[in-house]
Amino acid sequence: MPRLDLRDVSPPKRHPLIHEAFDEMDSGDTLTIVNDHEPKPLFYEFQAEVDAFDVDGYEVEKTGPNEFEAELPKE
Repeated sequence: MPRLDLRDVSPPKRHPLIHEAFDEMDSGDTLTIVNDHEPKPLFYEFQAEVDAFDVDGYEVEKTGPNEFEAELPKE
C-alpha cells in the first residue's frame, strides 16, 4: 500500500502529491499519509471532490505529538 510522509513537504505541495498518489492506486488500495496535523481539510476535500474515495473506510490516528497517520481507501 502506498505511504506518503508529508511532514517535510511544503504545505502548498501536499494536496497535489496526495491526489496524484491516490489517482495512481488501484481500486481496493489504501493510501496512508503521515502529517504534522490532523488532515480534516483533506478529508472534506476528498469527500466532496473524489468519487472513488471510500469515506466510510477513512481512518486517522494521532501517533505522536505532531504526527498523524490517515488512511484514505479507494473504492
